[in-house]
Amino acid sequence: MTQTYDYDVLFLGAGHGTFDGAGPLAASGKRVGVIESGLIGGTCPNRGCNAKITLDAPVTVQRAVERMQGVVSGKVGINWSELVAHKQTIIDPLPGNIAGKLTQSGADIIHGRGVLIDAHTISVDGRAYTGDKIVVATGLRPHRLDVPGDELAIDSSDFMNLRELPHRIAIMGSGYISMEFATIANAAGADVTVLMHGDKALRRFHQPFVEAVIDDLQSRGVTFVRNAGIRQLSRDDGDITVHYGDDATLAVDMVLDATGRIPNVEGIGLEAAGVTVTPHGIPVNDHLQTNVPSIYAAGDVIDKEQPRLTPTATFESYYLYQLFSGQTDAAIDYPPIPTVVYTSPRIAQVGVQPESAEAVGASVVHNHVPDDWYRQIDEQSIGDSLLVFDDDHHLVGVAEMSEQAEDAVNTLLPAVVFGYDRDQMWRMAHLFPSISASAWHKIR
Repeated sequence: MTQTYDYDVLFLGAGHGTFDGAGPLAASGKRVGVIESGLIGGTCPNRGCNAKITLDAPVTVQRAVERMQGVVSGKVGINWSELVAHKQTIIDPLPGNIAGKLTQSGADIIHGRGVLIDAHTISVDGRAYTGDKIVVATGLRPHRLDVPGDELAIDSSDFMNLRELPHRIAIMGSGYISMEFATIANAAGADVTVLMHGDKALRRFHQPFVEAVIDDLQSRGVTFVRNAGIRQLSRDDGDITVHYGDDATLAVDMVLDATGRIPNVEGIGLEAAGVTVTPHGIPVNDHLQTNVPSIYAAGDVIDKEQPRLTPTATFESYYLYQLFSGQTDAAIDYPPIPTVVYTSPRIAQVGVQPESAEAVGASVVHNHVPDDWYRQIDEQSIGDSLLVFDDDHHLVGVAEMSEQAEDAVNTLLPAVVFGYDRDQMWRMAHLFPSISASAWHKIR
């Protein structure tokens, strides 16, 4: 007798690991259920990418006006409370918009906390829902540093909701969140200290670019403490005191814990369903399938080598749509995944990086961004671009530090992904003048 289920595919979590594929899957005729206890859309629209870039927008304006003094007059200040309110007007509609697209496609949204009962069943507030296949897409949450007094620190979500910006801020960590929020808080007038775990920030990025960004932030008043060795946080006469190193202390108004993010795997019944879990998330095979054949995983909750980024989760979600709708039975084949840190200047990269070029027989072409006439329009003085080519002049990697690094890398992404040769590159006739034309000219 054939087993019948409520859904063909039941998703646990409603972030990018789910909704980019769940909608098309439902539209294809599959019965799709999406379980979410919080805001539809997950971290990126509500507590991450969309919120962050809104807070960053006036920083880019401020930097441009600063560079062009003499051509323009005056200075640009940032009204923090108005900025946070503006951020809310941008992100508040997003959960409803995403939910609307899911339901219009035919998916059911089930609100509540889901817990796996077995290989085909998820309980939501005491009611059981079954699926032929289940996809776990519960994402990540902020890590908390395990030191006495850690409860005195706030996380990234708290920071983006601050109605008033404290004057003295300590940021623990030196990854994406730390460097981006240090940039934003400094631009808004805060006295910022970054307490680094080791001696390098943004370890996955080209280190000369990272050090150039650190130098610029230091020139603007941000303090960096390498190998800080945080020992404790304490409350002293209204201040929060950070105890670090052998006997150093720092009194601040607020501490932001930006020491990373960890997978949401606890309390969702993975053990009961027999799913293997590691400290780094859920292991999957090359079809995103866990050790339990009916249970898959997508997005940041996966234990994987690929970067835990929105583009990765989106790609995985769409792959599962193709797999479950019968369009493919092939293993997932990841494209080069681009990444960017939204400091000012930005650092963006994709594909083979300069440090690995020699090992794969590639060559590196260096371009000093301020030498580019297009970057001189708004007086950019900091920036470099590194292009990695194979022996046949195929572009296989890009790393750039500039005010428009994300746009430059996005422009060159098709050449990296599809392996354009020189003739194909010349067929790309970009709008001129533009950052795209400027970036493309360097690879032809």
